[in-house]
Parts: sequence; C-alpha cells; structure tokens
Amino acid sequence: MSSLAFLGGTDTVTGSKFLLTSGGRSLLVDCGMFQGPREISQLNWQDPPFAAAPPDEVLLTHAHIDHSGYLPRLAGRYAYEGPVRATAATVDLLGVMLPDAARLQEETAEYLNRKGYSRHHPALPLYTPEDAERALRLLQPAPYHEWFPVPVGQARLADAGHILGAAHVTVEVEGRRLVFSGDVGRWGIPVLKDPEPPAGADLLLLESTYGGRDHPDDLDPDSALAAIVKRVAGRRGVMVIPAFAVGRSQEILFRLRRLEDEGRVPALPVYLDSPMSIEATELYRAHVEEHDREMKALEQAGVAPFRPARLRLTRTVEESKRLNDLEPPFIVLSASGMATGGRVVHHLKRRLPFSQNLVAFVGYQAVGTLGRSLVDGAPRVHIHGDEVEVRAEVVMLDAFSAHADQGELLRWVQAAAPRRIALVHGEDEGRQALAGALREVFAGEVLLPARGDSLEV
Repeated sequence: MSSLAFLGGTDTVTGSKFLLTSGGRSLLVDCGMFQGPREISQLNWQDPPFAAAPPDEVLLTHAHIDHSGYLPRLAGRYAYEGPVRATAATVDLLGVMLPDAARLQEETAEYLNRKGYSRHHPALPLYTPEDAERALRLLQPAPYHEWFPVPVGQARLADAGHILGAAHVTVEVEGRRLVFSGDVGRWGIPVLKDPEPPAGADLLLLESTYGGRDHPDDLDPDSALAAIVKRVAGRRGVMVIPAFAVGRSQEILFRLRRLEDEGRVPALPVYLDSPMSIEATELYRAHVEEHDREMKALEQAGVAPFRPARLRLTRTVEESKRLNDLEPPFIVLSASGMATGGRVVHHLKRRLPFSQNLVAFVGYQAVGTLGRSLVDGAPRVHIHGDEVEVRAEVVMLDAFSAHADQGELLRWVQAAAPRRIALVHGEDEGRQALAGALREVFAGEVLLPARGDSLEV
C-alpha cells in the first residue's frame, strides 16, 4: 500500500513538501521553505516528520525557494545524502539560488543581532553556505519526457511553463498514476514554452495560488507596463519593481526592451540590482532548449532579448547604494518579489515617502508580507524597525503573474481527467473558490488537505 503525506504547501503558498511512500521506500516531491509572516516562517525550525528517517530520494518541480529552499536544511541538519533530481535548467538555477538563500539567512541573522530585533539571542541562520554546498553536491539532472526510476516506481517530467526548468511531475506507483502540478504557468507568455497538458491521473495535486481569481483580460501586460513607465518618467520619479530574481525579472526586461524597440516608452536607465537576477538572466539566455519560438527568432536575428537600451547591472552593495544619489527618472528592478528581504527593501524604505515615485508589484503577494501590505493600501509600513510613510504610488499588475489563474487551471486540469484532485499551494479562500469551480465541471472527488494530512494512493 502506498500513501502520500502533505507536509507543506497545503493551506499556504509556501513550504511545498509531499512525501510519497510505498513498500518501505519514499520519495519527497519538492522540498520548499516556508516564507511569509513569523507564524509561517517559524515552521522551518520545526523538525519535519521525516527528520529521523530522511526520504530515499528528492524530486523537484522547479527552483523557486518555496519549492526547493529547504534542501540545505535537509542536507545539513538532517544529513540527507540521497539524490536530488530536477531538470537540467533547475539544477543550474539552484547553483545560484541556494548559496544566495544561505547568504541571506546569515546576513539576516547578523542584522537582527546587530540591531537587537530578534526574540532569540543570538539569532541563528536556518542554514549556512556550507549546507547549501552540501545540497548542491546531491543534484542530478533528469530529462523531460522520459520515464526514469525512482524509489517508489517511475517518474516523468513535462514542461510547466512557469519559470526556466519548471516541470510538472508524473509518478507511477503500484499501478497508480499521480501528477504533481508544481506551479502551472500561463499560455502566451514571452520567453518560455506554454504549459504542457498532463496525462491521465488517478490523483492530481493541483496548485491553487490564483483560485477564485482570473487575471484581467481588458489590458495586456505591455500596455500596463508602458502606462506606468510613461507616468513615472513624466513626473521624474523612480520606479521600483520588486521582482522575483528567477522568471519575473527576465520577463520585465524582455518587455521593457520590446516596448522601447516599438517606441512605446522612453528609454529610461534600468538598473538590475540583484546579483542573483543577473546570474539567472544569463542562465535564461543559455538554456535555449527551454525557449519558445519568439525567443528563438529574436536570437537568430541578433537581438539581445533581455537588454533594454540603458540597462545597467549593479552587482555590489556599493553600486546598489550609489543608486540613492542618481538623478531621476530611472527604474530599479530588484529582489525579492514579495519585498520580504534583499536589496529591494532598502529601495522601498528610501522611495516610499515621496509621491513622484512608483512601486510596481508584478507577482503574487502572500498574506503577511511587506508587498501584500503595500498592495492592500497600508498608509505606513515598518521597515528595518522604522515606520515609513507610504506616499509613493503603489500599483499591482496582476497581468504579470507566472501562475495560471482559475480559468487557466480549469483548462489545464481537463486534459488530465483525474479521479481525484487535491488542492495545494493556496490560501484557504482561494482553495475553497477553486474547489467550488471544479465541482461544477468535475465528477471526481476534490480534496482540501491540511498540513500533516495523509491519504492512501
């Protein structure tokens, strides 16, 4: 008998971990870190159910930290030494992302200790760069579209269209077929191929990030971006774009370059202020096997797809600080996407008090994050222990999400014809809404598992 345990990424959009066991062997699909408010992020410090007996193997859907960022903790504190499989592009991205995540852990702990903000003395990092290196040594590339053995049976990866290297995972175990959606991307987005439909499934684990919501279709992303660029240029302000280093940053660069080429926006200075975003952009360029037709055509024509005319790369902290002294207008594209850490938080602290500036969020903002507070219209926020007035214009551009909306998820599910669907990776309100929509068109069972639940496969 095989069973599936939901260890994270259930009633929240972070911490994805699903443990599949059969015949005394186990496979962990995704190994994500919990992110967001303290009550969520503190879950990272609790021993997972597999602490005493780590899984035999780990299989990742993609490189985002909420799906991969617990790997250094697993390899360090819990001495996991088994293989970690993912697509080749995901393996390359993790070579950038996991060391960066470890560095941020250490920097955050050091900052909290220096300022005395932590409840714990001393504050400690969840893991270290040495733990990240241990995790990286375990990575093994796995192919798309080919079955390969895993401890509980066999698995296959297919394009999810979410970020570079993102896949949905099909696992066959004891004659049953499980599909793990990972994060489902969108159709018609630049750079990457569209999501592939899943094959038939006995059980489908379906993300529900945008349950109950559809992305606006009355304004295309290019027009939305062009409007705010022209607006901030006209009032000689600074536009800060908190963007995920992997995926969203590359799409924004692509669209800004295209808008400039079409004469729809002025060629403002654009500062890519994130070392990880810079490295990820190079990986996006290098992994040509992931590119869609438009991307390949641009490259064949000699166009640099991710390079607006006045792009500047700010790699060092000193270069980042010098942006404070520049004459506007200009654009700062920096991580993290939910403004939970990184350089963008410093830019927000400096730019939010001034009405000529504009902050553009271009991705999902989880409950409890600084980004969500700003999108919800907070008149003031706390940053680095200080109260900051919010006078800058704050814009949420839902059209830029890399997650399928409810209508797109329903479209994707139809190809799988699953017997059961378990909704994961969503907040409760979104999961309930998507469950209702599915029950109108789907004859099978729709489950809403909680963290810690398990079921027979």
